[in-house]
Amino acid sequence: MTELTDPAVRVSGAREIAPDLLVIPNDHVDLVPNIGVVGGTEAVLVVDTGIGNANAAQVLAFAREVAKGRKLYLTTTHFHPEHAFGAQVFAGEATYLVNRAQAADLATKGPGYLEMFRGLGEPIARRLDGVRLPTPDVVYDGARDLDLGGRTVRLRPTGRGHTAGDQVVEVPDAGVLFTGDLAETGQFAIFPWFPPHDTDVSGVGWLAVLDRLVATGPRVVVPGHGAAGDSSVLTDVRDYLRELRDETWRRRDSAMGVAETTAEVRALLVERHPEWAGREWIEPGVACLCAEHG
Repeated sequence: MTELTDPAVRVSGAREIAPDLLVIPNDHVDLVPNIGVVGGTEAVLVVDTGIGNANAAQVLAFAREVAKGRKLYLTTTHFHPEHAFGAQVFAGEATYLVNRAQAADLATKGPGYLEMFRGLGEPIARRLDGVRLPTPDVVYDGARDLDLGGRTVRLRPTGRGHTAGDQVVEVPDAGVLFTGDLAETGQFAIFPWFPPHDTDVSGVGWLAVLDRLVATGPRVVVPGHGAAGDSSVLTDVRDYLRELRDETWRRRDSAMGVAETTAEVRALLVERHPEWAGREWIEPGVACLCAEHG
């Protein structure tokens, strides 16, 4: 990973993409997610927190201002630190809901990720100072429909993809889909393949998830990182994952070694997508797919 700058959330950049539905954009800053604030007549839902307490406190203050007395809810798209490691700030202010597999990820993998991210450099370590792993208020099995008053938001676990506990957040009346890190724009797909500590990412599963999401035909897709867009955000990531899978498996099945496979696939994909960031994620993607079977 390249040297990281301070992952500061900028709530001043929030923009409304549908009535009573705002996105605080990540502005292409590493380890800053796109954050959603979704309102109904009775309640407001925040989607993801930013990394650390100071970022989350800004998001909470912004959400309070938007809510104007309405009840607050929080959900996170998955357990990774920039998405969920600010949730403790919302305790007592908002009801924090997550799906069962994500709650398990927080409990079992959260401590290791906290330690790993603190080692990514001083700006990130500073952001994580004082962070405690959050305990959700509500853990649900299957999907959850959240009534905000005149607007129902659908919290939909997807099954194994980027993590074991991914979920998407659908706002059907607005045609908006928050994907977390199942989709990004302007960069190579993030593969958290860290054997032996974490091997839950699945390129095969991820592709199946994206096929299902594409079929829902969202009007606006808000990715985990990068600019929001139309459904092409999903198809672009799906097409890249197909490229990665096909080029990796073609070489693996010809008995080419992992190192040579990785070098060839990386060179090919960088040539095809020279403008994309995150080239460091190609190698773990190849390693993950080398370990999976078609």
